[in-house]
Amino acid sequence: MAALGRLLRTGLTGSLCCGNLVRQASVPFIHHATRLESTETSNKPTVRKPSPVVKSNLMEFGQYIGDCLPKYVQKAQVTHGNELEVMIHPDGIIPVITFLRNHTHAQFLNLTDIAGVDIPTRKYRFEIVYNFLSIAYNARIRVKTYTDELTPIQSIEPIFKGANWYEREVWDMFGVFFANHPDLRRILTDYGFEGHPFRKDFPLTGYVEVRYDDEVKRVVVEPLELAQEFRKFDYSTPWESFPNYREVSEEQVALPQGEAEEKK
Repeated sequence: MAALGRLLRTGLTGSLCCGNLVRQASVPFIHHATRLESTETSNKPTVRKPSPVVKSNLMEFGQYIGDCLPKYVQKAQVTHGNELEVMIHPDGIIPVITFLRNHTHAQFLNLTDIAGVDIPTRKYRFEIVYNFLSIAYNARIRVKTYTDELTPIQSIEPIFKGANWYEREVWDMFGVFFANHPDLRRILTDYGFEGHPFRKDFPLTGYVEVRYDDEVKRVVVEPLELAQEFRKFDYSTPWESFPNYREVSEEQVALPQGEAEEKK
């Protein structure tokens, strides 16, 4: 009897353990299904919450950069999305970027992008924007400087080899010349292209057009010729720029003679 009792107790305990294992194994599946349902039904965008601590640290670091390089740093600010921006004088391109790359408390070793902005109303119409990433501190910084149509900007290709194509793109699109660049030539437009497409004084239609000539059996470049209809824009719809497709209001529709008299 004692042996039978021990056997029953062992079997009961084993069955309970097996039941626990079954229930525990089914829990992740239930949670996974619930997670999928909540993901499908949720339409709220994922927005990073503002952090006063992060913003305070960025402001302190921007002030630290200004204290280390007061000759070149003109302003440091933190944007709404907790992004640090440092505005510098054009002469400080090499010193500031070298400082951000090599300093122990910065280590911005990754150049993510170089962009250009054209604001014709300013005296220095072009704004050059450098974006850097520090993997060591999981931080980003944006460096801005300025220039005009004639003043060159120092190339940072000796510091970051990845700046080669970025600077060529800015030169091609905006016409900003980078001094000491090893191979400053166009990268996006065609060979022999004249002008810079992203300048706000550059016409949207361009100056020349390219087509294949069957007579000479090659691609030819000719001065652009557009009909007057293509030059008229009323900013309503694209089709209303052409008389044949312009919508006619009810008052302009020609009525039959009888209906016209009744309307009068």
